[in-house]
Amino acid sequence: MSSDDEPLIDASTSDTNEIDPAEFGCLGDGVLCNPLRRPHRFMVLFLICFLSFGSYYCYDNPAALAPQFKSDLDLEGKDFMLLYSLYSWPNVFLCFLGGYLIDKVFGIRLGAFLFGLVITIGQIIFAAGAYMNNRYVMYAGRFVFGLGGENLAVAGNTYVVSWFGGKEINTVFGIQLSFSRIGSTVGMVTLLPFYKAIASNFGENKAHLMGALLFFGAGLCILSLLASVVLALLDIRASKILRKEASGTGESIKLSDITRFSAATWLIFAICVTYYVAIFPFISLGKLFFEQKFGLTQDEAGICNSLVYFIGAGASPIAGLLIDRYGRNVMWLLSAILITLGAYALLAFTFLHPYVAMVMMAIAYSMCASALWPMVSLVVPEYQLGTAYGMMQSIQNLGLALVSIAAGTIAEKYGYFLLTLQFMAWLALSAVFILILWVWDASNGGYLNASPAKRKEMNQDEIRSVLEGEEYREPLISDGSVLDVSQTFRASTARELRNKYMGRIEGGKQQDFTRSAEFHRSLADQSINLGQSYQFSSNANRGLLK
Repeated sequence: MSSDDEPLIDASTSDTNEIDPAEFGCLGDGVLCNPLRRPHRFMVLFLICFLSFGSYYCYDNPAALAPQFKSDLDLEGKDFMLLYSLYSWPNVFLCFLGGYLIDKVFGIRLGAFLFGLVITIGQIIFAAGAYMNNRYVMYAGRFVFGLGGENLAVAGNTYVVSWFGGKEINTVFGIQLSFSRIGSTVGMVTLLPFYKAIASNFGENKAHLMGALLFFGAGLCILSLLASVVLALLDIRASKILRKEASGTGESIKLSDITRFSAATWLIFAICVTYYVAIFPFISLGKLFFEQKFGLTQDEAGICNSLVYFIGAGASPIAGLLIDRYGRNVMWLLSAILITLGAYALLAFTFLHPYVAMVMMAIAYSMCASALWPMVSLVVPEYQLGTAYGMMQSIQNLGLALVSIAAGTIAEKYGYFLLTLQFMAWLALSAVFILILWVWDASNGGYLNASPAKRKEMNQDEIRSVLEGEEYREPLISDGSVLDVSQTFRASTARELRNKYMGRIEGGKQQDFTRSAEFHRSLADQSINLGQSYQFSSNANRGLLK
């Protein structure tokens, strides 16, 4: 493994005695300023987490103040949901470009700053539009905000894999994800109290009041922008001390790979979009729904609407641990869909307190995300993962852009009962796709729904046939040349991929494990044990999170 492929700091292999703290301005034993020491690295982790805090806080500002957007700014229904749709549209295309821009154009340090700057400018334009009560300026601000949102997440992930290595990287990604969800939750539960606290200062001019609240969100984005500056300085300093270069995402995205995706890959994409379009648009409109149907106060509705994010921050790592231990991703996925359907049934057909349904939805959301995103790495070779995840994110954002507008129109013209039925229809379609995937998987060896022990056994059987007699078939890239097999290894664990994307087989009569990313990692380990010249690459760790 080349030094360029290694994490910037790996506590499991680094020797803290190689650096003289005094040489770099450290006092005492240099516990806070030595980049090889744990306190310094976790100070960096706090900055990485805060890098996206402002964007997550601001993303759901409209949902947190939905009644006020309706009463103060005359935005409701499809006009209100356009605020979310315009965020998603640029990410239909930018999901393919984020890793490339960080790797080839800006670099991680400048890239994180520029994407943070774009988000800040977008939120400022959005706030200015609210202040002027001009919806078109607000729409422009949300579009600009969307240009930086997903790419800033990629930059944060790249910093994580640069600073942390070994077993601790899973925990670090879990902390980063939880902190992001906390940002969403804080925005959901604090904006209305802020609104009430300062309302008397603005009299009848509610547009100025809304603008002031949104400018506060822009202030948090500026703090996140400052975090990117401090991160860049610390990263430059650590690179000089450790003689390391700035890392990139390592994503290899080729549109030609799309034509080579298996049926299972496309089914996973379909499950992803049909599930998430039933979650995020509902959260955007949920506060008004809870007030109108269940008679909750605005404060109570805000808390209820934030439960998916709040519980998800803690439940997602637990769900991930359970799925890592027991496997059977397809079963977990189907269970999550059915639980979400049950939650919507309670919301649509009963008057049971909505907290019950939202807790169910939060648990199911965590189960689905934990089971869904790592499945891509089980059916797609390593060299296609960048394209696969980019396509998955693009399809998801396309679905969110379209369904958000449709959801706003249905809520405005036909009411929230039909809206919940629409979301249930999407979930039913998602369940159909899962059942098709289950049948496909069962007819191709059952790898996706196997336990970890069974997957290991299946990999070892295939490895044995490759190493003991069959000639290894190296995959071809789009230009027809043979791909370096080191590019096809899967260095990221399922939990890493899950935490990074969570606020991302070749088909035939038999499953071809020699071409799956999961298989290559097992083959590499087995080859090393047998003295084979099979090189290992860790490029998969670069830049793979929602």
